[in-house]
Amino acid sequence: MLLRRSLLQNLVYVNKKRLLKFQSEFTVFYSSNEKNNEGEDEELVYSDVPRPGKKGERKPYPTPMKELIRRAKEEKRIRQENPCRMLELPPENGLLVPDLIEVAKQVYHARESLLHSLSLLIDGEAAIPVKKCRFCPEVHIGHCGHEIRSCEGRKSGSRDGIHVWGRGGIRDVVGFPCCYHLYDRVCKPRVGHKDRFGIQRLPAIVELCIQAGLNLPGYPTKRRTKPVYSIEGRIVDFEPDNEDKSLDPPQEQFKFEVGLTKCELSLMALESWFEMRSGAVKLMKKYSVVTCGYCTEVQVGPKGHKVRMCKAAKHQFRDGLHAWQEATIDDLIMPNYVWHVRDLNGSALANEMKRYYGKAPAIVEFCVQAGAPVPDQYASMMRLDVVSPDLDEYDLVA
Repeated sequence: MLLRRSLLQNLVYVNKKRLLKFQSEFTVFYSSNEKNNEGEDEELVYSDVPRPGKKGERKPYPTPMKELIRRAKEEKRIRQENPCRMLELPPENGLLVPDLIEVAKQVYHARESLLHSLSLLIDGEAAIPVKKCRFCPEVHIGHCGHEIRSCEGRKSGSRDGIHVWGRGGIRDVVGFPCCYHLYDRVCKPRVGHKDRFGIQRLPAIVELCIQAGLNLPGYPTKRRTKPVYSIEGRIVDFEPDNEDKSLDPPQEQFKFEVGLTKCELSLMALESWFEMRSGAVKLMKKYSVVTCGYCTEVQVGPKGHKVRMCKAAKHQFRDGLHAWQEATIDDLIMPNYVWHVRDLNGSALANEMKRYYGKAPAIVEFCVQAGAPVPDQYASMMRLDVVSPDLDEYDLVA
C-alpha cells in the first residue's frame, strides 16, 4: 500500500510539472504571435470616414479638458507671481515666428495653385461634373447624382430623403470657411457685435497666412518690432502705431504653369491640397485658431469674436454667441466627404448598396476621377478592396 501510494504521488508530481511546462511554452508562443500580429497591423494603413456627431451635440475637444484646466491654472499662477512682465515667446508677444513666414507663403501659394487647377478641371469639354443638392450640403462627383436617400434638407420627408441635384462648383469641392480680418491680433483680438459690418471677412486659411507673415494688398496688419507687455493679464503695447493703413503692403507674386494635361492638372491639384493642409497644421501649432462647438464658424486669433450670429443648437442660452473652442485642420479646411464612384459612365449608386460603397474627401475623389492615382491613406476609406455584388444579389450576401 505504501509503495502504491508513493508511486501515485510521484506520477501526479510529474504530470503537474509537465502541465506547467506546457502552459509556460504556450504563453510564450501566444505572446510572440500577438506581437507579430500587432507589428503587421501597425504596417497596414487603414482609415475610415469619421462619424458625425449627434444633432445638437458639441464637437469633441482636440485637447482634453483636464489639460486645458491645467494650462489655465499655470497661466494664473504666472500672472500672480509676476503681474508686470514682458512676453518673450512669439506670436503671443506680437512678433512673427521667423521659421513660419516662408511656410505661410507656401500655404497661400498652394491654395492659389489648387483653385487654379480646379478652375481648369471643372470648366471645359472634358470637365469632371460636380453635382450639388439644392436642399442640403451633399455633393457628388459624377455625371448623374446618386440615389442614396440621405437628404435632410427642406421637405426631405416628402421626397423620402432623395436628393435634388443641380450643378456644383469649386466651393462645393473645397470648403474654406470665412472669418473676420484682424489688423492687430494681440491688442484687439476680438470683433464686437456692433463692428461686424465695418470689418472685412476673408477665408480663414488666408487670414492665418496673413497673421503668420504673408502680405496681401487690401488686408493691412500691424507688424511689430518690439514685444508687448502683460500687466495683470492685460496686453499693453508701448510701441507707437506709425503704420499707414492706406498703403498696401507689397503683393506676393506667384506664377502658374500653362499647357498642362488633364492628368497633370489633377496631380498638381492633389499635391497642392496635401501641401496646403500640412503647412496649415504647422501654422496652427503656433497661431491659435478657434471654432464654434456647434456650427462651422471659425476665427483666426487668440480669441473668438463676439458677433451674435450662431444659429446652431442651444444658441438661445448663449444669446446667439458662439461657443468657442480649439479648432482642428478639418475646421479650417473642410474635407467634405463624398461617395466614391468606380465608373463615371456607369449607373447611379443605389441606396440598397450603400454599405459596399466607400467615401473620400471631395477634392481627392475629384482628382482621382480626373486621372490622379489614389493616395495610400484614402485607399481603404474608398473601399477599393471591396467587390460590390449586383443589385439583384445584394440580399443574398450576409
